[in-house]
Amino acid sequence: MNWLAHAFLSEDHIDFQIGNILADPLKARTWDDASIHMENGMQTHIRIDKFTDSHDIVRLSKKRLREKGLLKPVIIDLTYDYLLTKNWDLFSTIPIDKFTENFYKKASNSLEYLPKKASYIVTNLINKDLLNKYHTLDDLNTSFKRMDLRLSERLLKRESALEYFDEVHLNIDELENDFLDFFPQLCEHTKKDLNQEKINHWKI
Repeated sequence: MNWLAHAFLSEDHIDFQIGNILADPLKARTWDDASIHMENGMQTHIRIDKFTDSHDIVRLSKKRLREKGLLKPVIIDLTYDYLLTKNWDLFSTIPIDKFTENFYKKASNSLEYLPKKASYIVTNLINKDLLNKYHTLDDLNTSFKRMDLRLSERLLKRESALEYFDEVHLNIDELENDFLDFFPQLCEHTKKDLNQEKINHWKI
């Protein structure tokens, strides 16, 4: 799952959400004065990724694209965020524009106590509005192009993210069915370890 899903699959606390988002770039390592909410968010991220990476439906989604490919996991992550955006109202009690607006406002107020690297990542997330980049297939195509800008020349000689777009587009209905089967299961798996009183933004 990508940025938006990790922000959503969190308790309603900005440290928890930021921790859930930062777990990958910070390798799930917090800092000395990080709050317990930050630590719990990172641990939730790990559980989400472990469940997702081992799930048969996610494996099926990857196979719909091609048999082999180094970028398949991240392509599915981005595509699932697009599908979460598209189907947001099925899962959230808060409209997506309100949800992202609230997140950005609270995250901005949290920057002063984040260490340098964490602050840079969150600032970039806010300034580039990265939770709101998946509203159309054209937006998804653009996200693949952005991803290619970050890939090494060596990897680009083997494959690019943009090469996957036609396959995603061709299989989008099947991928959406996969997502709609998978995401409720991910929510049920994740919520078992969360404070139930702090996930009122979830419908399921």
